[in-house]
Amino acid sequence: MKKILLTFCVFVSTSLVPNMALAQSGDPNPIDFGPKEPLSIVSETGTHVFSVEIADSREEQIHGYMFKESLPADEGMLFEFENPGIQTIWMKNTPIPLDVIFVRSNGKILKIEHSHKPYTLRSASSEGVVAAVLEIAGGRSKELGIIPGDVVAHAFFDTASLATGKKN
Repeated sequence: MKKILLTFCVFVSTSLVPNMALAQSGDPNPIDFGPKEPLSIVSETGTHVFSVEIADSREEQIHGYMFKESLPADEGMLFEFENPGIQTIWMKNTPIPLDVIFVRSNGKILKIEHSHKPYTLRSASSEGVVAAVLEIAGGRSKELGIIPGDVVAHAFFDTASLATGKKN
């Protein structure tokens, strides 16, 4: 009887949260985002360097960090949009908290959604026009003192030279 009850409980828990089981076993449809690229955030507290994956296709942007179980402190993902606009991000099938950083076309940070809750279907919105969204490990932006108005230095924004102090 205990074995039947335990089996039923496991079935019910994975049925009520069907994607939880997939998240624990890995990504059923992994995407190759290509080689990581350097990205820096220039703030009053210093220049903070990250290695980021690029999500520039619709398929990559929909997938994002779904099923990713951990994220090193110096890594992230940059969602590059072809046309700037109001953007929203959700955390479906994402088991880790993320800082969602909304970035204008000039590289300036418009807004930061701190430690966006894992698995939530609640969208985080830029509430203004942005060209990209940067996701980093939850809590890192507060830890590093990154705030709206800081600048993301990366080739997508034509601001890469800001990280080195060199002019384009």
